[in-house]
Amino acid sequence: MQSLLELLSEIAKKRDLSPELYLAELISRDLDPKDRVSIYLKIHSELLNEAEKEYADNDLVQAGEKYWGAVVALLNAIAELKGWEHFSHRDYAIIIERLADEFNDDELRTLFDSVEKLHANFYHNFLDRSGFNLRRDRALALIKRLSEYMARLKGD
Repeated sequence: MQSLLELLSEIAKKRDLSPELYLAELISRDLDPKDRVSIYLKIHSELLNEAEKEYADNDLVQAGEKYWGAVVALLNAIAELKGWEHFSHRDYAIIIERLADEFNDDELRTLFDSVEKLHANFYHNFLDRSGFNLRRDRALALIKRLSEYMARLKGD
């Protein structure tokens, strides 16, 4: 019989989410939207810190997946505030498209494409260090932009 943690991980993988984000999604269904945003922002910070640690330890496969998770957590928080769907990879691509249009900023699309490449690398391990570093820089640039946008939405 599968353990609960194994089952959670399996379902999360099928939904193209980290176990943390999938669990947050399940828990958040019963929470106030403001609390959901706080959870997503906390997960974002934790995953970004883990990504940086994995990167420092030269575990590029795990680091890339954590950068992906950090971006997705921010997109979840933004979508909560905007009232947008945010439960699938498709939803994240749509959120980026909407934000790029809203800000007249096509670079958001390119930055997101690079983060998707980090996510794909988790499954296929094809990036060398220089390719990874390029996409990591773009992931961090996207995180910075999304964080600034998030702060404006929240009125910080």
